[in-house]
Amino acid sequence: MLFGLDGVEIGLIIVFLCLFGGILSGFPVAFAIGGAGIISFGIIAALDSAGLLIHQAIDTSSPLYNDLISQGVKADKISTFRYPDLPRIAEPVFASGWETAMDRNISFLVNRINERVLAGQSIETLLAVLMFVLMGITLERSKIANDLLTTMARVFGPLPGGLAVSVVVVGAFLAASTGIVGATVVTMGLLSLPTMLRHNYSPELATGVIAASGTLGQIIPPSIVIVLLGTLAGDLYSGAQEARAQVAGCTDALTYLGEPAVVSVGTLFQAALVPGIMLAGLYGLYAFGYAMANPHKAPAVTMGASSGEVSTRNERLTWFVLAPVVLIGGLIVMNSANVVGNQSTLVDSYSDSGIAASLRTNVGDECKASMIELHGQEAWDQAISEQEAIDAAGGSQESRQLTPEELEVKRAEKIASIAPIGSGLAISMVLLALIMTTARGVAPSADPTPIYIGMGGVALTLLVNAGLVQPTHSSGQALVFMAIPILIALYGAKYAMGQLSKNELLRVVFPPLVLIVAVLGSILGGITNPTPAAALGAGGAILLAAYRKLKEEEGNAKLIIQAAFAIVVMILVGVNFDLRINQPEVSAETWIAFFAAYGAYLFAMFGILYSCWVLFRTSVMSPIVRETAKVTSMVFTILIGSQLLNLVVISFGGEHYIQQFLRSFDNEFTVFLLVMLVLFILGFVLDFLEIIYIVIPIVGPVIYGGTFDPKWVTIMVAVNLQTSFLTPPFGFALFYLRGVAPASVTTSHIYRGVAPFVLIQVVGLGLLWSFPGIVTFLPAIIGN
Repeated sequence: MLFGLDGVEIGLIIVFLCLFGGILSGFPVAFAIGGAGIISFGIIAALDSAGLLIHQAIDTSSPLYNDLISQGVKADKISTFRYPDLPRIAEPVFASGWETAMDRNISFLVNRINERVLAGQSIETLLAVLMFVLMGITLERSKIANDLLTTMARVFGPLPGGLAVSVVVVGAFLAASTGIVGATVVTMGLLSLPTMLRHNYSPELATGVIAASGTLGQIIPPSIVIVLLGTLAGDLYSGAQEARAQVAGCTDALTYLGEPAVVSVGTLFQAALVPGIMLAGLYGLYAFGYAMANPHKAPAVTMGASSGEVSTRNERLTWFVLAPVVLIGGLIVMNSANVVGNQSTLVDSYSDSGIAASLRTNVGDECKASMIELHGQEAWDQAISEQEAIDAAGGSQESRQLTPEELEVKRAEKIASIAPIGSGLAISMVLLALIMTTARGVAPSADPTPIYIGMGGVALTLLVNAGLVQPTHSSGQALVFMAIPILIALYGAKYAMGQLSKNELLRVVFPPLVLIVAVLGSILGGITNPTPAAALGAGGAILLAAYRKLKEEEGNAKLIIQAAFAIVVMILVGVNFDLRINQPEVSAETWIAFFAAYGAYLFAMFGILYSCWVLFRTSVMSPIVRETAKVTSMVFTILIGSQLLNLVVISFGGEHYIQQFLRSFDNEFTVFLLVMLVLFILGFVLDFLEIIYIVIPIVGPVIYGGTFDPKWVTIMVAVNLQTSFLTPPFGFALFYLRGVAPASVTTSHIYRGVAPFVLIQVVGLGLLWSFPGIVTFLPAIIGN
């Protein structure tokens, strides 16, 4: 053995030295990774051909190995780390020669590029990266951060450390609307850093809070990290659990786990929301606490009077607290009482295939023992009882098509149990009511009559839906009944929007907030997957950017507003009407709805194209497209290069060696803690993209192959990767901030400033470790 090391160990050292050398060489990282794979493979192949790399593998024909197998030890549990005294045999690291390994690598690389970049299942999810990048860069170019920072500074400035808190709030807001760390850090560095320094803020606090807040886009949805991690996590978790089931003696993961081994990007967005808000809250608390302990280093600052109307404490309490509590609480209570709910009368024309037991019980003895060990004896006994009851009732019946009479009976049963008010209508009316109550609190001296009329329209709409609209009525008939009350409600909402537009804070926050709610709401609510939601966000960002440009030019932006309204109409018609016109019989109502939706679609597309022309005319569209192409091409090039590097590691047994080492620990908490520690250390020298595409595929089969919730594992990894932007010497947020910071701010100021926030992120990881429910409770409530 060379230097007393195993050949696989030397191969891993060569790979990582080539990787770090390529990154430090100054070449673009996307190409350095692929080059490191090619160079390291050439070096390892040359050493292997010279007979210098020898792998000491376990001799599977030895009596000691066979004794372990006969004692019931699983083959995958036997490794040189667990049983160092087992007999070994010397073999080359490329068992079939480097030529065969290279041929296999090239074939695998072509297949993986086809699967993940060109035409595979994951390409649809990866398209969300392009859309979110376009959305983020467009919003960044629309100067949204300028107005947000100015407005938030006026709101929080009078508090101790208020400017730092305002940076955290804006950072969280931009994270949910842009998600681009570089753009956020540079923008806030240019706008807020000089202001904070001018008001005698500590350079350490100012730079630290800007850099840390800029990284929130990596965890707060919609996050590119979550999209990229999610595409890997789904495959890794499914494959790892299938392998775990096979080792347990079961046929598949569904049998063994009792549930499908799947995890989606949408579910991960749900899981990431609360941890992201928690981190933002910890940043804000630190800034406030630092200001309280060091008032001279983070003084309170008054940034000018707000243009909003002054309201009394009772008015704020009534309209900003009590009214929302009553409206939202009433909706929840009515939903619990089945007053509000789904009003669909559709029934399945096929019978259910039968009630199944909670666990599959028709399994072999080995699988049975494994399932009892995993789920417990009580769960197994319950599944046995359920299966016995099913068998006594004649067993599960095959699904069959129901007769017309059976369909009518099922439909009548469903109609009898339908809630009197539709959940979609109720939520829409509550949102309109919240707009009106907020406007009442913002402008208490304005004429309240239109708002009270609008609130009456909201109540009347719900009453008409409950009393006059029957479940058997079509969407068109229901609209006829409720048209006048809805128009009354919209009249009040329009007046309220006029009042809200006069408030500086709401005028700045409301447009991007609507876009965030539309994008995140559709994903978190399970309405659609991230890719269509990202497309909606990109289109909305283009409209918003064009609107702001026209306002700067004092031009007419009505077409932009009408196009945005057309998108809303298109979505509402599509949700409430059956637009399938290729059926044998199509009603007049369907044709009217179809043409209404199609007209709204054409007008919305015209509005988006007009917005693109406005941005192109004002020299904004070209840099947006250029930056979007640059970022997305970098991501996909790193994906291809990292696949090549991974295949090199796999070809000489490096992946298997690392996984054997991790599996040599009996406690999976120890394994996961070790992986998290390695990821944290790698964050000092590698970007999150390299870690995701190079390291995660190697350790993924181990950390996703245990009993941990895959959502928790993925979010823990994502929060850990977030620190890679802050940890010197290669933290990207530090480079971004250094590039825009004035000369008076030194690199040591930035390093000292981010140190507390790195510790805060470690504390955040500790909280997620100790309380996994922070990650899992929201997906459990919302569901898929």
